[in-house]
Amino acid sequence: MAFAHPVLFYRGAADYLAGTVPFIRSALAAGEPVAAVVPTAHLQLLRDELGPDAGSVWLVDMSVAGRNPGNIIPGVMRAFADKHDGPVRIVGESVWPGRTAVEYPACAQHEALVNYAFAGLDATILCPYDAENLTHDVLDDARRTHHTTEYEPDLVVEKYNQRLDVPADALTLTTHAGFPPIRRSVADFATRAGLERVDDMVLAVDELTANSVRHGGGAGTVFLWSEPGSVVCQVEDHGHLTNQLAGRVPASVTQFGGRGLLLVNHLADLVRIHTTPKGTAVRVYFKLPPTTPLPAAHTNS
Repeated sequence: MAFAHPVLFYRGAADYLAGTVPFIRSALAAGEPVAAVVPTAHLQLLRDELGPDAGSVWLVDMSVAGRNPGNIIPGVMRAFADKHDGPVRIVGESVWPGRTAVEYPACAQHEALVNYAFAGLDATILCPYDAENLTHDVLDDARRTHHTTEYEPDLVVEKYNQRLDVPADALTLTTHAGFPPIRRSVADFATRAGLERVDDMVLAVDELTANSVRHGGGAGTVFLWSEPGSVVCQVEDHGHLTNQLAGRVPASVTQFGGRGLLLVNHLADLVRIHTTPKGTAVRVYFKLPPTTPLPAAHTNS
């Protein structure tokens, strides 16, 4: 069985269940491992409809495990598929009306890159899309990233390879200052912003700056700022990220290197990337507790 990536356009809960539950039950009847990685409300919907069969399905809340779309393939889908020798089936709902406009470009690229991350594997991934509440542009992207007559995943990857502009008041650092001062600056900024996972952000930025020095022309620039609900860091350099699956597939135990972006995708709440032959920008978001106020604006030193 070759890899298959169908799309399910549904309208309402009954339509959703009619498209997903037979897919799951047919896998169970065939003795195939099956996972459902869907948002919270649909997770409960499937659990209720499947009844006792739910215990035989790996049920994962996409709202949590897939909050960063860059982690869905390595941290969830391939993590599940790689445990099994035979065919596997996955219901994967990475796009739903609750996704924000900031998250969506990474979601669309994820859906496109699934096709390459699973090429040659014995797997079927069914992706539901809410045809009533998602925009026409999102549904058009879904047709291009799934196995339909409009299949053009590379077009979608490039469409959302969008320039990532930095706010004028962002705190600016360079790797010429050395890694320890950058770590201290990130920790200080994140702490004053009220971030709870300061160590995770420091580690993610450390990986990105190391990649800039190693692969980005020997140096990189670090920008830090706050947005409503998040602390944000962007690392820019003169390298060109040509491997579309960098940070998107699990690293083998014998692999040398290649784990930096994988770790960043695991740690961050959202990762956005813009890359061209002229340079690369990697932006990471770490969510603040819901009631945390923004810190005062900073000026470059």
